Amino acid sequence: MPQARPNTVETHLPSELESYQAILGLRAQTLQGVMDQALRGLDFKAAERLRRHLDVSLTELADIIQMAPRTMHRRRQSGRLHPDESDRVLRASRLYGQALELFEGNEETARQWLAKPQRALGGRIPLEVAKTDIGARQVENLIGRLEHGVFT
Repeated sequence: MPQARPNTVETHLPSELESYQAILGLRAQTLQGVMDQALRGLDFKAAERLRRHLDVSLTELADIIQMAPRTMHRRRQSGRLHPDESDRVLRASRLYGQALELFEGNEETARQWLAKPQRALGGRIPLEVAKTDIGARQVENLIGRLEHGVFT
């Protein structure tokens, strides 16, 4: 009996799940598990790990994930994010992981690219554009085009 072919994306690129595990330290074994964790609210340690990966201050991370700095400090004290905040942490983490993949694991270059105005985004900064879901999709599409050599 022939074996099913593996998902070709996952055979040469880290999966979305692996990216969440590596960047945020999540222990979920499936994307459903990640979704369940997000619905319960991620542990604040995930946001802290993202902050370190992006090399930004807590106030800058609060801006990236659309949270008031005072709220960020309260979440840090409580140790848990709300579900909507968790979702925004996952979104920023996913974009960072894709940028990291684009730049072949070079963290500094990935961080710089995400923080620098991009002509293909109308001169806007990817992390600023990605504050909304539709903006995040624009950034993801741009990363995909760059990965395939379609310079815009």
